[in-house]
Amino acid sequence: MEKDNFKHKAGFVNIIGKPNVGKSTLLNELVGEKLAIITSKAQTTRHRILGIVNEDDYQIVFSDTPGIIEPKYKLQESMMGFVTGSFKDADVLLVIVDVKEKNIPDYWQKIEKIPAPKIFILNKIDLIPKTEWEERLNQWKERVEAEKYFAVSALHKHHTKELFETILECLPYHPPYYAKDDLTDKPWRFFVSEIIREKIFLNYHQEIPYSVEIVVHEYKEAEDIIRIKANIIANRKSQKPILIGKNGSMLKKVGTEARKDIETFVGKKVYLELYVKIKENWRDNDFLLKNFGYKQ
Repeated sequence: MEKDNFKHKAGFVNIIGKPNVGKSTLLNELVGEKLAIITSKAQTTRHRILGIVNEDDYQIVFSDTPGIIEPKYKLQESMMGFVTGSFKDADVLLVIVDVKEKNIPDYWQKIEKIPAPKIFILNKIDLIPKTEWEERLNQWKERVEAEKYFAVSALHKHHTKELFETILECLPYHPPYYAKDDLTDKPWRFFVSEIIREKIFLNYHQEIPYSVEIVVHEYKEAEDIIRIKANIIANRKSQKPILIGKNGSMLKKVGTEARKDIETFVGKKVYLELYVKIKENWRDNDFLLKNFGYKQ
């Protein structure tokens, strides 16, 4: 749509990269809200999460995606399906790498063929001196082709304002895709489940965080309180006692931490009940993956 006959910009700005390079942190910073969970563990993001920024003359639909990996089971295959989808509908691609990364990502050959403008982002520049990240950014400019190049620290908000302005410049002229008061395409239940899952990532180690799914099966909103019941779906029977903890201590800890964050997110008092259920090998079960929203 030509600028002369329409003054509104809109488009999908999709963030891609390997696990743990800071995609979710960048999404939250650009949107101005905590929509994606953030931990130091890789592969925290499982779904494609949209964050929508609205002003009178533009709408930016940011998209966070799972980190690009080689799938080992059907859950990860579905996660990579979300990434592939983000390739197809991108109006702008944000390709993000860690400041310490030295090798060209394996997926670069795939995105080279995508016609959308690409913004290359070197993230976590707070970890090394300025002279070093400037040199590394110049090296990347010689190795990969993009319309724009940025060095940022999404965590500390370094150069993210300039990045946002550049994204806006790259957007096409188009009517808004969503209502102007929309913040995301996900329901409240989704973010409740993500907050609970984040607390599991923060409180458990090894395989446990990667082996569970959260299902919110009751969400009742009254005038002064929201009552929520959620199941923590474990992959094996042996994980149940670990999740519950001695005398229910771990489940109580996770519930308390999650409830506080949910109350901040929804702006209302919350009563949260958590239960642990077993669904053996759910990560390779097509029927359960579909029920959990990973398959169409």
